[in-house]
Amino acid sequence: MSDKIHIVLAAGGTGGHIFPAEALTEELIRRGCKVSLVTDSRFADYSAASMKGILGDIPIYPIRAGTMGRNLLQRMKGAVNVGLGMAQARSLMKKLKPDAVVGFGGYPSFPTMMAASNVQVPTIIHEQNAILGKANRVLASRVGRIATSFPVTGLMRKENEDKVTVVGNPVRSSVRALHDVPYPELSRDGVMRVLVMGGSQGANVFSEIVPKAIALLPENLRERLRVDQQTRQEDMEKTRAAYQEIRVNADLSPFFADVPARLASTHLVISRSGASTIAEVTCAGRPSILVPYPSAADDHQTANANAVEEAGGAWLMPQDGFTTEALAARLESFLTLPASLDKAAASAKSIGREKAASDLADLVMADVEAYHRRKGIRSSTAAEDGALAKEIAA
Repeated sequence: MSDKIHIVLAAGGTGGHIFPAEALTEELIRRGCKVSLVTDSRFADYSAASMKGILGDIPIYPIRAGTMGRNLLQRMKGAVNVGLGMAQARSLMKKLKPDAVVGFGGYPSFPTMMAASNVQVPTIIHEQNAILGKANRVLASRVGRIATSFPVTGLMRKENEDKVTVVGNPVRSSVRALHDVPYPELSRDGVMRVLVMGGSQGANVFSEIVPKAIALLPENLRERLRVDQQTRQEDMEKTRAAYQEIRVNADLSPFFADVPARLASTHLVISRSGASTIAEVTCAGRPSILVPYPSAADDHQTANANAVEEAGGAWLMPQDGFTTEALAARLESFLTLPASLDKAAASAKSIGREKAASDLADLVMADVEAYHRRKGIRSSTAAEDGALAKEIAA
């Protein structure tokens, strides 16, 4: 049997849940732990595009999971998938024998965390957003600890508040390194670099509004802008033509694999306010214009953006107020009075939590140490893991 401490992570297969799981994995492996990931089939789409790093080196166990849809057929299908996922998760817990299980939200995390709570190993859930997600709301009363990203987390029941520790949202090491990179100087006549991010596939609203807003600027201000913009493939040709027409240098792509490098030289971020984006931008200490996705569950992106705006690190612009005229006015003020960006950059950095992965790992290891004092559990062998992965995937 292996002597390594074995931590199982459970996360929905989308970037917002996987990114912090990846950051914690990096930290736990650095500490000599063995890590496994339980997720759903969507993870394959993300890993192919952007996650060839450390998560490609650990055992990954896909399980069945599903949401309860709006109509009867969807609810029945969801219930069946949850039941199958629960059975798979119970089998995993018995065979992997983890020292602790950490959930990062999303409906695929639910079966694993429920199974872990039933076998009484240490359990921690991490909430990335400023509002507790649906899966984590159900799990909150069943787990031992709740790690949060914001000082205040909405929809947290009072009886669970004593479990809460604020750690921040873990980011990868390449982003953590940006915490020590100074905000780039912007003179009154210097070039201002703008990074536009709309999630992994860009956002149509940014492709529509940003070039038109820049077009409204006086030519002497317009020529000072350099834009890096995530753009959906279907919007690429139109957006590129719009920038060419106004003679603005713009680098467009559906996905940027080098976001940390671009953040390092960025003066202003224009973005949605998903949890991972907020964590990366504040860790780097870069000012931002945040346009919450209006259909986000429980309007959590607005809550995320509010937290940064209240700290002075961002300007929140609801999508219905994100007009060409409003954005043009904002950009003109930054280009003529860059000191406002300097101040916002400092405020953003003041709430950035570059040690989030380490702090979350500390929580996990503290629970493991207490568990070992009581039980002395060891992890399974690598050979067993390989066989089990094949069994679960079949």
